[in-house]
Amino acid sequence: MTNPEQKKLGIIAGDGHLPALLIAACRGQNRPYTVIAIQGAAQPDLLGEDPALWMRLGAAANGFAQLRSDGVECVVLAGKVMRPSFKDLMPDWRTAKFIARVGTRAFTERHSVGDDKFMRAVVAEIEIDGFVIVGVDTVLPELIAKRGPIGKKKPTVGDFADISVGFQAAKDLGQKDIGQAVVVQNGAVICKESETGTDSLIAAAGAIKADGPGPILVKTTKPGQDRRVDLPAIGVKTIMTAAEAGFRGIAIESENTLILGRAAVAVSADEKGLFVVAVDGSEWAK
Repeated sequence: MTNPEQKKLGIIAGDGHLPALLIAACRGQNRPYTVIAIQGAAQPDLLGEDPALWMRLGAAANGFAQLRSDGVECVVLAGKVMRPSFKDLMPDWRTAKFIARVGTRAFTERHSVGDDKFMRAVVAEIEIDGFVIVGVDTVLPELIAKRGPIGKKKPTVGDFADISVGFQAAKDLGQKDIGQAVVVQNGAVICKESETGTDSLIAAAGAIKADGPGPILVKTTKPGQDRRVDLPAIGVKTIMTAAEAGFRGIAIESENTLILGRAAVAVSADEKGLFVVAVDGSEWAK
């Protein structure tokens, strides 16, 4: 029987560097793979000639057909994909079946169906077709954040007080299936993540931050979240964006957050004078 870790992997590629990291990992492990790149999300300059198919959202039948014809058994979802509006979806017959199951409100009133609930429906739909969904960490376990500082700078006692406030607020936000991150300053939450993502959150917080020590970004998983999909992640871009917005640090949840290039993140944080720390979410969210 084929080792599950060597079964042909289907990489559904969205925005960011994560799909390219998975491709490199498969090559290094001599693991066969197929890339389905999502139009309008995946970055051509990062994927090169790897995609077997550039698929528009709404054309799920083409994606499933490509995966089956390529002999894919396991599928990993990698990178951000913004949920389209119903009018932009133009669903084929396979996507229409999905919409019938999840309901049109998931597209017309996206606030009524949060991202976690929506992703669970997507996972179930892929599994209906006989594919096994796997997490990024099954291919790249080294991306999972381990507890402790990333870089030379460490949080102060005062920083940890803000981090504690942030973890509680982020978990509360996640419980409502709204977002995974908040920004804290001076013991108070000044911004919460929405569907527009972390970069928009950082920019919004930077525009309203108070004088004095800068704010802190806190990212966590949602309570009960399926760890196979949509784990929170940070990378060098997160560090640069936070530094430009006047932040003093970033706190992430250990064992439940992806660090896209730990060494590069540490160097960038040191250069910008930010602390980055992975902490136990259960310890800080009281």
